[in-house]
Amino acid sequence: MVHAKWLMVISLSFIIYHLSFCHAVAQSVEARIDSIEILMGEQAHVTLTVTAPDGANIVFPKYERTQQITPGVEVIETRNESDRVQVLTLTSFDENLYYLPPFPVLVNGDTVKSKSLALKVIGIEVDTTHYEKFYGPKDVQDNPFLWSEWAPLFWLSVLLLVLLALGYYLYLRLRDNKPIITYVRVVKKLLPHQKAMKEIEQIKADKMPTSENQKEYYTKLTDTIRRYIEERYEFSAMEMTSSEIIDRLMKQGDQKSLDELRGLFQTADLVKFAKYSTMLNENDMNLVNAVEFINSTKAENLPTEEVLRPQLSEEDQRSVKTRRVLKIVIAVIAVICLLLLAYVVYGTWQLIAP
Repeated sequence: MVHAKWLMVISLSFIIYHLSFCHAVAQSVEARIDSIEILMGEQAHVTLTVTAPDGANIVFPKYERTQQITPGVEVIETRNESDRVQVLTLTSFDENLYYLPPFPVLVNGDTVKSKSLALKVIGIEVDTTHYEKFYGPKDVQDNPFLWSEWAPLFWLSVLLLVLLALGYYLYLRLRDNKPIITYVRVVKKLLPHQKAMKEIEQIKADKMPTSENQKEYYTKLTDTIRRYIEERYEFSAMEMTSSEIIDRLMKQGDQKSLDELRGLFQTADLVKFAKYSTMLNENDMNLVNAVEFINSTKAENLPTEEVLRPQLSEEDQRSVKTRRVLKIVIAVIAVICLLLLAYVVYGTWQLIAP
């Protein structure tokens, strides 16, 4: 029984020691210094690396700028490269061998310290026996100012300003003149029935015949027909009433197509002004009637290109020549100004450069 008790005690001691050893190994802080010797005023970097289980809460020590870790050694910068690595930048201005105490880090609420470090600061040797080699600070010296050196740059700068003012004045004259087209343009255009069919295809694509907004549908459909009639027959159909349009077309239109067009306009007027509600098949029928009217009255022998030729008077032609001369003069002035500016800047830099 006695041997069994001692065996149990030894076993428990071994387990406790093993757990404490594993805990110490699982949580550790390594401190490394990149240089153990520096000159006065130089910098050394201390890297703290924490070893801990995943998800551990790690809190590095916080140091203020110029705070002394130990008397004579101060912190210049603290930088966290990751949640487990911190880099301290240290310096010293006194020659000595310094002892850097262990750096404490909180790991899951426990304080884990690194090993201590040493830093040797080496002074700079000064030869005090030959003091005549050292010279005190010199007074501020004025460089001699010679007008003969600055005069060319000054007058060139004045000339630059005059040319800039002249160029700006000529630019204002050029800008205030109305632009004149001096070239011939050939513009392709759609025929009236092609424009109308394109708009009707868009109405179909928007599914407007089945839309609940019948007023918008009939407004767009009748406006398309009015624009087609205006371009096809060359009278102001957009400003006329439906009955006036029909009366105007009676002399040159097919009676059947005009009856269908009259029905379309009457339905559109009822929908837009009398809040008349149409059926779905009636909307489709009016759309078909509009297409049939366009196809039955379209003219395909019209020109598809329009030549735009500007009509220039003698005064306009003189204005074109004047504008061309102004553009050339402004371009020459701009080039001269750029060259003068480059020369003045280069000459000034040569005079004030040390």
